Amino acid sequence: MYIIIAGAGRVGSEITRILVAKNHNVVAIDRDEQVCESIYAETGAMTINGSATELRILRRAGAEKADAIICLMHHEADNIACALLAKSLGIPHIVARLIDDAYEQAYTLSGISIIVRSVDLLINQILWEIERPKVKEVVTLKGGKAQIYTVRIPDKAKIVGMTISDIAKQKNFPAECVFMGVDREESGEFAITRGGYAIEAGDIVFLISKSEHIKQATDLLTATKR
Repeated sequence: MYIIIAGAGRVGSEITRILVAKNHNVVAIDRDEQVCESIYAETGAMTINGSATELRILRRAGAEKADAIICLMHHEADNIACALLAKSLGIPHIVARLIDDAYEQAYTLSGISIIVRSVDLLINQILWEIERPKVKEVVTLKGGKAQIYTVRIPDKAKIVGMTISDIAKQKNFPAECVFMGVDREESGEFAITRGGYAIEAGDIVFLISKSEHIKQATDLLTATKR
């Protein structure tokens, strides 16, 4: 993925390092020239000395082809300005750190798709949201040996109309991933599912799985018709 880091302080530098190690294409933007030089020397990632609140800087960073941008600047106003510009440039996933909860509504209105609050979980949550934007981790079980996830089924998903039994029989669906339930927000229905239950567009599907299998399951569930 092509990812822009807007604000490369302590957290931004660490996320840049991890994403580069995972073979993502990363561009880090920061006002501090020394920070930019340090990140480039350590990771080899492209760095831009400037403000991510400026359109020309985001364009220079390749915003038009970016898959995601992570706004980690120290002031909410800067993150909001960056998000608005990122949205105007068509970046599909905008993640931002929220420091003051009073700005939550402003963050939402500015087009930020993922708002991260918890300092302790910040890095792991951001990486999760960037690499698996279609799936949410709900609960961790047995010390991390398995997790419960939710996946929203797109309107044009290939599996719409199929039963859970038929989906589980698909060659690419992992055997160690199990359906637990389906939430239908419009009707308010929550079903504890069985094999004959048919999936509809917009359903939020609850799965229990080991983390190494969830991407394969999500790819199948969210694949759309051409």
